[in-house]
Amino acid sequence: MSSIILFGGHGKVALLATRILSERGHSVTSVIRDPAQSDDVRAHGGEPTVADIEQQTLDSFTELVRGHDVVVWSAGAGGGSAERTYAIDRDAAVLSVQAAARAGVDRYVMVSWSGSVLDHGVPQDNDFFAYAQSKYVADAVLRDSGLRWTVVAPSTLTDDEPSGRIDWDGSGSEVPRGDVAHVVADVVEDASTAGRTIRFNHGDTEIGTFLQAPQA
Repeated sequence: MSSIILFGGHGKVALLATRILSERGHSVTSVIRDPAQSDDVRAHGGEPTVADIEQQTLDSFTELVRGHDVVVWSAGAGGGSAERTYAIDRDAAVLSVQAAARAGVDRYVMVSWSGSVLDHGVPQDNDFFAYAQSKYVADAVLRDSGLRWTVVAPSTLTDDEPSGRIDWDGSGSEVPRGDVAHVVADVVEDASTAGRTIRFNHGDTEIGTFLQAPQA
């Protein structure tokens, strides 16, 4: 079983993934900013650690991840100012990748976005531009890190009931958060997904089967 540190531990996907991973016997340290969120984390089987990722340095990130087997990044600014989006979705994410490399934690799972590509098509004057740019940069740094990385890249998230089935065939543009959490947990456990970017939305293929199919 793995010792996992999960950043953005109070997010909806993160809490669901924490429950799945803990029920499978893994140890999950959930990094949260607000101590008041600790009980929610514990209720999902995680152990809370309070740290404001926006304020972390490379050194402090390194100490946070040291001793774990896997880093899972599920943190994000959640909208708001472009400045804060760049600070968390880009800069803090990049520091955490560098910290994992320094600390010798070579397995890293990034929860990203299916549109995270160089030509993402989001206009610069659009409020979503900072998020699209940040995700692309953070993913690119991770791919160049030398770590055993996997990028989990879902389309638009919903609170619909999870089905356990996903696809990436152009037939949809949404996916339930519960299915994303399932993908995160499966990827953590499946070493064969290292070196892959897994883009997906809701679909008809069972998650385990989809993860075994080759993707770019």
